[in-house]
Amino acid sequence: MRQVGDVLRLKHACGMSDRVIARSLGLGRTTVGEYLRRASVAGLGWPLPAGLSDADLERLLFPAEAARAPHRPQPNWAAVHAELKRPGVTLRLLWEEYRGAHPDGYSLSRFCELSQAWRGHLSPVMRQTHRAGEKMFVDFAGQTVEVTDLASGEVRAAQIFVAVLGASNFTYAEATWSQTLPDWIGAHGRALTFFGGVPKIIVPDNLKAGVSKACFFEPGLNRTYADMAAHYGAAIVPARPRKPRDKAKVEVAVQLVERWILARLRHRRFFSLADLNHAIRTLVDELDRKPSRHLGASRRALFQQIDQPALRPLPAEPYEYAEWKECRVGIDYHVEIDKHYYSVPHGLIRQPITARITTKTVELFHRGKRVAAHLRAYAPRRHTTVAEHMPSAHRRYAGWTQERLRRDAADIGPDTALLIETILEKKPHPEQGFRACLGIVRLLKPYGRERLEAACSRALAIGALSYTSVASILRNHLDRRHKPAPNPSGAADGPVLEHANLRGPDYFH
Repeated sequence: MRQVGDVLRLKHACGMSDRVIARSLGLGRTTVGEYLRRASVAGLGWPLPAGLSDADLERLLFPAEAARAPHRPQPNWAAVHAELKRPGVTLRLLWEEYRGAHPDGYSLSRFCELSQAWRGHLSPVMRQTHRAGEKMFVDFAGQTVEVTDLASGEVRAAQIFVAVLGASNFTYAEATWSQTLPDWIGAHGRALTFFGGVPKIIVPDNLKAGVSKACFFEPGLNRTYADMAAHYGAAIVPARPRKPRDKAKVEVAVQLVERWILARLRHRRFFSLADLNHAIRTLVDELDRKPSRHLGASRRALFQQIDQPALRPLPAEPYEYAEWKECRVGIDYHVEIDKHYYSVPHGLIRQPITARITTKTVELFHRGKRVAAHLRAYAPRRHTTVAEHMPSAHRRYAGWTQERLRRDAADIGPDTALLIETILEKKPHPEQGFRACLGIVRLLKPYGRERLEAACSRALAIGALSYTSVASILRNHLDRRHKPAPNPSGAADGPVLEHANLRGPDYFH
């Protein structure tokens, strides 16, 4: 209706012809003539009466259309916009279905106008303001890239990690073998090194590697992820579940990486992750140097002007990947980490312990206080013991001591006593053999005195000086096949060989 007023003004106030008015307003000449005719019939000239609204003007000029419009069937706009979220569904398809059900319904153009007007009544989208150096958004792309192993011919799908700074849109991407926690943490560290600084906030998605408990209000962070953030002095603020607009920056960055980088690599074959990352890095640099049509500057230029001065410096050392494990101290004041045993102060027997495990160290915490630290050891079923952790009188939980173990073993039989004594003597610290000795003595209840004594005799004969070997002998009934050799001197037999892997010919009988 605004153009009707313009037509009347140009015609009556300016004296222009219909042709000039049509050219000036971008209308057809017949349309201009129709507006003037209807205005004449309605008794309207220029200026229009004060207070005449566009709706009133429309009713005066188009009375038939105004009267007929309310009777047209109205689409269910909520259902229309719900259907638009489905893959492949368009507004034109929905209009065709609407006209199929209501032949006298709205035209396509009017249908689209009403749809847009209905969307305007939905809750508005908050425009996010990104301050310099404040946020880094991170996510994995949906697409993967195949990498072929030259030796085996195996084809693996590499995941694509993407990080982007909020203010400058400066983008980083790399390929990792998986989306698991080690690759997730490592990619963060390399991204921060690429940016040359640390933002105040890191905004991830709710993937399991970073968020252990997805929650709309208080998401629970993975302990390692939180530890990494503390090392760099950043805060982790995950996006709300099912709210991609919270991390719209990285959603757009992922789309750019898929279109600008991955699409260009689709015909290339890669035979190592390093080759793939080299190709990605080259194209990422091109992407960051490409001038933006909207801002007139490249992402790198904006990064150097806006984000880079506001980033906090990187720590002196990069974050060393660490896993956390909840465990409990055994009666020998050791905790098991990857089949190796590490000591803690003996007063913590049966207490819960939190272990922080890196490739080089194992740190043990009790109620948030570090109580022990060891170099990481990888020898299975071995012990790492600090002398200060041992009790002076070797007292143990529930009264278990070397003397009690020896006494109970002697009650079972001489071979059991000899096996227990041998195990205790072979350890650097006798307490390290407590688990094995206690396990052997406790086999008395399920198997009985005679069978346990025979099993210990066979274990001594073949040099298998461990709880596992004795239990295996009993479980496979090998103790019943063993015939101890006579000893004329009456002295107790010792182990034939000292090496645990040499069992002797009787083992295979």
